[in-house]
Amino acid sequence: MSDFNLSAFSNAIADIAAAAAPATASFATHQHRTATAFHWRDGYFVAAEEAVEAGEEIELTLSSGDKVKAELVGRDPSTGTALLKPTGAPDVPPLAEAGTARPGHLAIAVGNSDGASLAAFGTVGEVGPAWRSMRGGTIDRRINLAVNAGGRFEGGPVLDAKGALIGMLLFGPRRRALVMPYETIERAVATLREKGHVARGYLGAGLHPIRNGDTHGAMVMSLDDNGPAKAAGLHLGDIIASWNGEAVHGPRELIRRLGPDSAGASVTLGVVRGGERRDVVLTIGEKPLN
Repeated sequence: MSDFNLSAFSNAIADIAAAAAPATASFATHQHRTATAFHWRDGYFVAAEEAVEAGEEIELTLSSGDKVKAELVGRDPSTGTALLKPTGAPDVPPLAEAGTARPGHLAIAVGNSDGASLAAFGTVGEVGPAWRSMRGGTIDRRINLAVNAGGRFEGGPVLDAKGALIGMLLFGPRRRALVMPYETIERAVATLREKGHVARGYLGAGLHPIRNGDTHGAMVMSLDDNGPAKAAGLHLGDIIASWNGEAVHGPRELIRRLGPDSAGASVTLGVVRGGERRDVVLTIGEKPLN
């Protein structure tokens, strides 16, 4: 590739990042670091849920350097999405939705740090099917990135080679860069605008992983007085070993099943009590907001 082509390619990447910069803002997190937010549409901004603390005052620094107050409209831990409504933010057009992402496609992460534009260039490393987050959210596609982007990029937009939005940059286990897809954010934002929260399933039981011989599962260590688990007849010391006939190896597997679509559903739990197996039918509740 000639020097001219390298220069043209470099300028094209920089132009894509510069075009998206006006849609970004930054804010100080409760962990005293900087994270990015970006304009979704209708004056609403999205950010990484884990960077936003409920009850704290949020001040966004726009790409212009201006600072505006923002209200936390709602947050969805199951998709890592927080919705913010700033006052007096500029009316910038929303980023266009990207097409299908494929491994090897170019990916440009855009961030904001106290008004200064940030950009990191990499590739889409993996694209997989829908999956469940640790908090039970249904994520439309698994998209992992090969990109050297630090914490200040968290919550920022990830763009394709046309400058269209693939999704929001988050960090998974071992700080692995991943994308919360556009369509997943869109679904979360619609619910947050309407209700201010996304419902999560609720058992009302404190659980601990256990391995007792051939029995693996989640032991009930506590019960909420008015929770679904106690109403269904679960007892302290019960070991939940299956969910609708599928083996459960610990509390994390139960939590993954308690996503927004689980509240109100009836489930049959296979329980080991005093060495004997029995079935307990339980109606999943909606997790209280507090």
